[in-house]
Parts: sequence; C-alpha cells; structure tokens
Amino acid sequence: MRLWHYDLLRFLPRGQLLAQWRELNSIFAKQDQHVLINYVYAYDKKHLYVYSRAVMQEMQQRGYRIRSFDKMNAYFDGADLEDLPEQVFPEHHNHEYVLICYYNLYEKFLRGQQDYSAEQFALLKHYVQGLQAA
Repeated sequence: MRLWHYDLLRFLPRGQLLAQWRELNSIFAKQDQHVLINYVYAYDKKHLYVYSRAVMQEMQQRGYRIRSFDKMNAYFDGADLEDLPEQVFPEHHNHEYVLICYYNLYEKFLRGQQDYSAEQFALLKHYVQGLQAA
C-alpha cells in the first residue's frame, strides 16, 4: 500500500494510477493502517482530499471512469474542506520521497511492467533529473 508522491501522479503507469484509486477507497472505507500510509492520519483530512482530487483529475484526463464516489463522500462528510493546502503531506511528500517513488517505478520499468512504456518512463526520469539539478 502506497500513496505515490503527489507530483508524480501524472507519470504513473495505468496500473499504478488505478491501484491508487483502489487504495484511497480502502482508506476511505476502513482507514487502513499500513506503515507506508499511516502518516496520512497525522494530517488534516484536507490533505487527503486534495490528493484524492488530484488522482481523480489524472484519471479523468486519461479517460478512466470512476464508478462510485460513495466511500470518498462518506469519508469527507462533515469535514471542513475550505482553505485547502497547496502542498499535501509536506513533511512526507518531499524530495526524498520523490526519489523513493522514482526508484520504485524504475524497478517496475526495468522488470518489464507491460503498461509502462519507455516514453512514459523517460518523462518521469527527465522530471526527476530536473529536480536533482535544481
């Protein structure tokens, strides 16, 4: 279970992006506890809301359909969703986490994940190299 770095959502292969929505729904429904996602509960729900909206937007841009928003709507029901943060999970979705996610995706690419084209990975690699040069 992993929430990919917010800035890398646009670079995720199809499988990881769709799995991200499933993982979010698991958080919404059960408030899963897992070492890789427990940090989300230390933040105001606004952070998870912004993150979820970004995942939804990326899915919609790619033409993927979301069947139901029921779990998400129930999770955020009654939450104060005004004054949303510009940066989500700032202590966790940092430069180090970009690199952790990058190398995880790099391994998937190297191992031949079928829905991860060389062009798609090259865009991610170029993005990360730009961050490292800055």
